[in-house]
Amino acid sequence: MATKSSTRSRTSSRIKEPKQYNVIMHNDDFTTMDFVVEILVDIFHKDEVSAQAIMLNVHKKGHAAVGKYPYDIAVSKVSLALERAKNQGFPFRMTVEEA
Repeated sequence: MATKSSTRSRTSSRIKEPKQYNVIMHNDDFTTMDFVVEILVDIFHKDEVSAQAIMLNVHKKGHAAVGKYPYDIAVSKVSLALERAKNQGFPFRMTVEEA
């Protein structure tokens, strides 16, 4: 009598969390505080109070992290912010660095 042999194999997949990147906002003497708050609210989805606090932190310390995101999301948000700044004539600067 022939027997069927079945082999079960276990596969374990580990899903790695994507690396996180900080979006850093830099201070300058020309970009208005209102514009910075607008960017934080519209693009980074901060509430008005948090946006004001971050803006003041950037103003006092020269730079501050405004959020932590996967790379492509961080770059996308920075691109949107820089494009809006360019359209309004501000020399606004943001960078992305690995957290």
